Amino acid sequence: MTQIDTQQAEALFSEAICNASEINELLRRYGVKFGIYKNGVFKEQFFPFDPIPRVISSVDFQFIEKGLVQRVNALNEFLFDIYHEKKIVRDGIIPEDFIYLSKGYLAQCEGITPPEKIYSHISGIDLVQGKDGTWYILEDNLRIPSGASYPLIARELTRIACPGAFTREPVTDNRNYAELLRDTMEHINCGGIRAILTPGRYNAAYFEHSYLAELTDSVLVQNDALFVEDNKLYQRTYNGGKTRIGVLYRRISDEYLDPLNFCADSVIGIPNLMEVYRSGNLGLINAPGNGVADDKGIYYFVPKMIRYYLGETPILQNAPTYLPFYEEDRRYVLEHLGSLVIKDVSEAGGYGVVFGSDLTKEQLTELRDTILAEPRRFIAQEVIDFLDLPILDAGKTVMRKADLRAFVLTGSETRVWTSGLTRFSRNPDSFVVNSSQGGGFKDTWVLSR
Repeated sequence: MTQIDTQQAEALFSEAICNASEINELLRRYGVKFGIYKNGVFKEQFFPFDPIPRVISSVDFQFIEKGLVQRVNALNEFLFDIYHEKKIVRDGIIPEDFIYLSKGYLAQCEGITPPEKIYSHISGIDLVQGKDGTWYILEDNLRIPSGASYPLIARELTRIACPGAFTREPVTDNRNYAELLRDTMEHINCGGIRAILTPGRYNAAYFEHSYLAELTDSVLVQNDALFVEDNKLYQRTYNGGKTRIGVLYRRISDEYLDPLNFCADSVIGIPNLMEVYRSGNLGLINAPGNGVADDKGIYYFVPKMIRYYLGETPILQNAPTYLPFYEEDRRYVLEHLGSLVIKDVSEAGGYGVVFGSDLTKEQLTELRDTILAEPRRFIAQEVIDFLDLPILDAGKTVMRKADLRAFVLTGSETRVWTSGLTRFSRNPDSFVVNSSQGGGFKDTWVLSR
């Protein structure tokens, strides 16, 4: 694999480095923030941008692209199978426990076939690159993956701060994300306008909801503007009329979508929405029930899915992973607990991740007992010494851990956006890069040659 070193990255974007404070000030002015709930309190904070880009060569990206298309296609096949015939369970490839005990599995979605048989229209696949250049998949996010708006607006504002930066270097233009998203929405449009459903101003990703609605010429709506009539979804208009919605990019979790099917006390859902969807009168992005496929326990089986559904050898590797559910793996995990990463399969956002090397003897004993009592709850992974990338810290260049969230859109075909969200840890001793854990982000440059 071709790699771009620190000096090359800095040289490629020297003008932006000089204008780092100006770019971040523009981001603040545009309201580029994210919010988190902690201890029941909502806190909105700035998502810091680092101007030194992550640079991916065209050769590397072609390899990544091929592997991501393969992976997402297999995951879509898996989701259709799980909510219909369940052949992969019947044939013994995946144990039943990893389906029916998954918090992401929704019995209410049994037998529903979404438009064009597509479940994951927008997939956020998290990767890291090892120091030897090997790319590893860390997670598959198939519910409502967020983050595409940040590199989009950062690139746009960088053009303002550094107008000459992109005329000198062979960087692929990333502004086609809006077109990809619009085409994906239209591919499953069941007759009506495009809409993006947001829980409102205090949602963690509200900036993204409004920004993507603007870019795709979709209406941004909350549930109080929507209603079901004659098994179709409508938006109330200001003059007392109604407009039919044919495709809804929902940015709220499954359990809050429809109080008549899921969480009964949801105040952000739409009663009878699932009936409209079940009847084929509405395209929903992403499909309800996708959580069964991005359960961290299911991650272990994705290479097997690729072989089972596609008859192909996986192109991209999983990180070396063990399932305590299996006796042999459990024995290995307990013997090497102090050197592994342990992940709670139902957690997200960097929560529920424990490095054995950081635990005391007493904590390791407690974790060992919990794994023995609840083996389905955890996966364990080898610690990948993944690539450090340069960031600016108080005017100096330092190295920090970083991952990449690639965005894969599935409509008439499966396509990978030639950009992505690179997140980095601001803590020199941490491997956790999530924004909710205090990380920052970079633009991702994919070179065209």
